[in-house]
Amino acid sequence: MASLNIRNVEKHYGDLRTLKGVNIDVEDGEFLVLLGPSGCGKSTLLSAIAGLAPVSSGQIVIDGVVVNDIESAKRDIAMVFQSYALYPTMTVRRNLTFGMRVRGASRQQQDEAVKRVAGILQLDQLLDRKPSQLSGGQRQRVAMGRAMVRQPKIFLFDEPLSNLDAKLRTDMRAEIKKLHLREKTTTVYVTHDQIEAMTLATKIVVMQGGEVQQIGSPQTIYEHPENLFVARFIGSPAMNCINGTLKLEGADAVFVGGAQATAGLRVNLGAISEGYRPYVGKKVVLGVRPEWLAHSADTTSPELIQAVVDVVEPTGSDNFVILLACGETLMARFAPGVGVTGQRVGLAVDLSKALLFDATTEQRIAR
Repeated sequence: MASLNIRNVEKHYGDLRTLKGVNIDVEDGEFLVLLGPSGCGKSTLLSAIAGLAPVSSGQIVIDGVVVNDIESAKRDIAMVFQSYALYPTMTVRRNLTFGMRVRGASRQQQDEAVKRVAGILQLDQLLDRKPSQLSGGQRQRVAMGRAMVRQPKIFLFDEPLSNLDAKLRTDMRAEIKKLHLREKTTTVYVTHDQIEAMTLATKIVVMQGGEVQQIGSPQTIYEHPENLFVARFIGSPAMNCINGTLKLEGADAVFVGGAQATAGLRVNLGAISEGYRPYVGKKVVLGVRPEWLAHSADTTSPELIQAVVDVVEPTGSDNFVILLACGETLMARFAPGVGVTGQRVGLAVDLSKALLFDATTEQRIAR
């Protein structure tokens, strides 16, 4: 196990900057997820950590040692790729021990490593099979096992579950989580799937355009996004983001927005805070996650957002309900059976969680 420090790392391809001053600290034993859309630089950063792509400037530090000039094979890291990259003519046993044989490990060391890893990953009954005889999930477990036999300082995962179907992804997420809880090896995991990020990470780094947008725990990233990009990217369904203006009515901060100028959407945010006061009269964006909207049968109260149900999407455990309110389209997360197309409803906003963003800088406004 080891710590990892990314210090002001840049990566240039000619005039194209794919990493822009990236700074990240990973503590010993943490599970860090690099999250972002395709092309945001997360895989490039993982390759830089692995030593597969030299950085243009900055430092990669593993366990206190700058490894920029240390070749990949000597960094004591192990990588699991999106493609399983198994040797098709070798059995599972030989795939697991291939790297050990290359490094000259004894037969006893190989057998001990296989026994340990096969037991953890439930590969005991598969050791004499070849990759063609395995399911996708079994192949991915073999790929993980090949990394584990080395007992590296750091595990690197590059979108390892993207080739699996939905059920296998769920199963393998649980396997990876159990593996980390058991081994406690420092792990860096790349994905564009926010469900993977939220369920696996102890710390998430959200990236966009080669830059770090926010670093924090999954719950912090979800409930307190630093900017509109993070707010919109994290969460499924996505956060409702409504353009409007912040007004002062008596001692209260009131958000007034909506696409219809004649029938504004109003949300009384309560007594104005010192953080909100400088934004009175300015353009802001109200951020409300679907589950922060509560259903009400009251269709007259001015304290509620009055809306009409447009589409109901039952999922079994919840109803995702698309509503129309003052020209805005909102998404709410209701209990099963709640919401009928064409029905008029009231929506109560959870004011303890609702967020405001500066419409110009797109940064969250601190209360």
